[in-house]
Amino acid sequence: MFGPGSLAGQPAVLDAEKQAALYRLYEVFPQGHELAGRRRFKRGGIEWRKGMAKTEFMAWVGFCELHPEAPVRCDGFDAYGDPVGRPVMFPYIPFMATSEEQVSELAYGVLKYVVEEGPDADLFDSGLDRIIRLNHRGQDEGRAVPVANAPNSRDGALTTFQAFDEPHRLYLPNQKHAHETMQANMEKRVLEDPWSLYTSTAGQPGQGSIQEDLRKEAEDIGQGLIRDPQLFFFARWAGDNHVDLEPRAATPGSPAVTPEQALENRIAAVAEATGPVGEYGPGQFLSIARQWDRKGADKSYLERVWFNRWRRSASQAFDIEKWKNLGRPGETIPAGAFVTVGFDGARFRDATAFVVTDIRTGLQMGDHMLWEQDPLDPDWEVDESEVTAKLEEIMERFDVWRLYGDPPHWTETMGSWSAKYPDQIEEWWTARKSPMAYALREFTEAIDSGSVTHSNCEDYNRHIGNAGRKDLRILDDHGEPLWVLNKMEMDRKFDQAMAGVLSWKACLDARKSGAKPRRKTRRAPRRLY
Repeated sequence: MFGPGSLAGQPAVLDAEKQAALYRLYEVFPQGHELAGRRRFKRGGIEWRKGMAKTEFMAWVGFCELHPEAPVRCDGFDAYGDPVGRPVMFPYIPFMATSEEQVSELAYGVLKYVVEEGPDADLFDSGLDRIIRLNHRGQDEGRAVPVANAPNSRDGALTTFQAFDEPHRLYLPNQKHAHETMQANMEKRVLEDPWSLYTSTAGQPGQGSIQEDLRKEAEDIGQGLIRDPQLFFFARWAGDNHVDLEPRAATPGSPAVTPEQALENRIAAVAEATGPVGEYGPGQFLSIARQWDRKGADKSYLERVWFNRWRRSASQAFDIEKWKNLGRPGETIPAGAFVTVGFDGARFRDATAFVVTDIRTGLQMGDHMLWEQDPLDPDWEVDESEVTAKLEEIMERFDVWRLYGDPPHWTETMGSWSAKYPDQIEEWWTARKSPMAYALREFTEAIDSGSVTHSNCEDYNRHIGNAGRKDLRILDDHGEPLWVLNKMEMDRKFDQAMAGVLSWKACLDARKSGAKPRRKTRRAPRRLY
């Protein structure tokens, strides 16, 4: 049945696409195959636009996986070669989301409602922290549980099915570690043929979310880069042919787009992202399309959730797709190179980081130069001795022209660094709005032009994607508002992005001043890892 909402309590209805997805998710290898009867796919990914009942779909699958009579595992084949089903023996089903509140509000909450209000309520004992399947004696013979950011407590779980609700929101290191732990648990119940299901809308590129990793794997499968995949991925979105979403005046070589045309274009995009199921109610597509007309609407967000397009948020500071295209995997700055360094961070929260820039080539490197707080450890404090040791390692390995560092939280430490390296350590206060804004513009221009490249460090990429922007009431020479970095969400750290901006600023200053390398010969430096 449907969960809380306008259709609450009514029998579940699967449209044609949901049925097709379900058939594919439960496909097994045929008779005669060496894996006959085993699941074809160990993981299933569903990526549909907002409002497509993805949460209910996940809850219904979870209900079948938990039910004592549902034929969800192959128990051999009949005389016609068709698989015969059986229920899961002693199921263990974790539902993961970003927080306990979200777990209870999303698929687990729907499952709890379906269990309690459905005709088989006597087969279960449900609560906010677990739903137990009862045997004929009223004893526990399986359960579903909510999970949020707690991998260690699930290390011994004997999982038979697991669900990841809205995994585009799961991007923090501890969340991804939880995901890896849960995936490792899948091999413990091989006789029950365990599997994972992910349901999501499109996310923000560059966050490094679980959903972004999943989609990249699906694209690799589509390009033939992965043979015999164990992932089934089903996504529907509005194609790039849906353009001219907003009205505009005619320009040379470009016709005008009237408000009526823009509205029709949006309706067509919503319709394609929805698929053959069509509108759930009269005027639904029109109502969605009119959201673009709201003053202050985040149109990138609207494209992402209603067209199911992967779009950079309007509040993101940098174009993460352009940034990733500048990656040079495997490239490093050579020992003895003439470089600049950026440094930013906090001792007791967020993160602390260095970034090194090769003055000659513009290649940036942030590998093994980040200390980051675990959100579950409120008493975290960066080890000052480790940070100082890393600086000494950088100084020994490279010919450093300048380190630009933001002094707050590190005033005394940077003072001691200055005493040891008097000509190379410089305080650069990021709180100065105008200088910071122009440094950011220079860094953005370098990304746009390809002047800056990077070693494709995963952490550095993530911090670049995490950086938000806040417009100032100061205009540049083109009449555009200047902006500074700002947090989009409390848990999204961007300190290494700031260090990268400072390192690039120092690089530009070195080039403008005609700085020359100090060292005549190269020393034999230590490795950075």
